[in-house]
Amino acid sequence: MRIPDLDLDLLRCFVQVAERGGFTPGALALGLTQSAVSLKVKRLEDLVGRRVFERTSRSVALTRDGETLLAYARRMLALNDEAVRRLVAPPVTGRLRLGVADHFVPRNLAPILARFARDFPDVRLEVEVGRSHELRAAQERGALDLVLGKRRDGETTGSILWTEPIVWVAAPGWVAPEGRPLPLAMLPQGCMFRDRALAALARAGMGFEVVYTSASLLGVAAAAQAGFAATVMGRSGLPPGLRETDGLPPLGVAEMAVFGDAAGRTQLVAPLVALIRDSLDQN
Repeated sequence: MRIPDLDLDLLRCFVQVAERGGFTPGALALGLTQSAVSLKVKRLEDLVGRRVFERTSRSVALTRDGETLLAYARRMLALNDEAVRRLVAPPVTGRLRLGVADHFVPRNLAPILARFARDFPDVRLEVEVGRSHELRAAQERGALDLVLGKRRDGETTGSILWTEPIVWVAAPGWVAPEGRPLPLAMLPQGCMFRDRALAALARAGMGFEVVYTSASLLGVAAAAQAGFAATVMGRSGLPPGLRETDGLPPLGVAEMAVFGDAAGRTQLVAPLVALIRDSLDQN
């Protein structure tokens, strides 16, 4: 049996449809018609002999085979683009101002940035770590070029990097006090995790009290690690000294995404996003 070669053009169409949630936005991103993109995806499905999307009149969703292919497609396109940049494209130079939500920092951001600096020594990378909504406001004002942060509930802007559960956490052995409101350590108002946690407790009829507020996720984690209060975090970013806590209402999932196309800076943005996605696919 002859193993077919995957067509990068078909893979690029597939990735755009998957990341943008539909054939129409995918076609707009590629500068093609919807019918042309649909035809390319159909050719890809014929090539691999598997369906990659479940289609309805209202939505498009990846099949299990599509999820598997998406990880490979991203890596193949990233490797292709890296080779082209090294051999064909002129050297990448310039300045990239990057905002990173502190929820992302535990996922080995420093090694990613170090690799980017080695691969693109002529790029001046400036990184600001903070709260998602504040960084995104800065990006909208033009103070940042790109932001890695959380999507708000119901939001469709940005390109998703990964999705993970939001969980209640506390120090090992910590027990919620009986007959008293649940003590919480939280980021300040405006944090999506905070809003979702307080709303879930209110719906469940559970009393609570925010006893510790910090603008830093590390500060919130320290309060919980000390046994002072419980808090909420993304499951993948739990620091040592914290564990998931049972008996509290579920909080659903969070979508971490990249925001801002950094107009005129595609040559700077694309390599960094490719490195981040490659790191996530390998975890």
